[in-house]
Amino acid sequence: MAVVAVRDDAAPPPADERLRRLTLALDDLAAAVCEHDDGLLARRPDARNWSATEIVCHLRDVEELFLTRFMTMLAMDEPKILAFSAAPADLAAWGIGGSIGHPLDPDRWADERQYRRNDPREALASFARRRGETLALLGRLGLSEGQRGGLHPTRGRITIAEYAVALVAHDANHLAQLHRALAGRA
Repeated sequence: MAVVAVRDDAAPPPADERLRRLTLALDDLAAAVCEHDDGLLARRPDARNWSATEIVCHLRDVEELFLTRFMTMLAMDEPKILAFSAAPADLAAWGIGGSIGHPLDPDRWADERQYRRNDPREALASFARRRGETLALLGRLGLSEGQRGGLHPTRGRITIAEYAVALVAHDANHLAQLHRALAGRA
């Protein structure tokens, strides 16, 4: 999984643009899944890279993670945010990690949650439900609520609006990966 950086010096696009991009990503994902049969969706481009089905499962699970982050930032003042990039020392400070490893390990999720055995259309339907919840939550936020934030282990303070931009970038990254997988390229 590649992580797409969000520029610190760039202001997040307006809320309606973020919502539009999040909606388009769902539409693009649905179109890609619906246009192909399960066999092609399940095919990995190579032994290391995920199939389209695995990517849909990953997007479903990450959507739930982002939604939880948004709700946590609304419910608490400046919470620490567990992130994929958290170093072992960050995890140890919270009493997690060690022999268990990082709890946000996408490859471990893929293995333990059996992404390869998931039905791609059911995974898409679950993603669509979560994305709908995300869109509803973000759509009702006022400007000040969008500026509520949390403390990211490597980036420092990050707002809900900035995290929404990161989710847009995450979508774009994995949609490109999905199209490469469907074409048989890593």
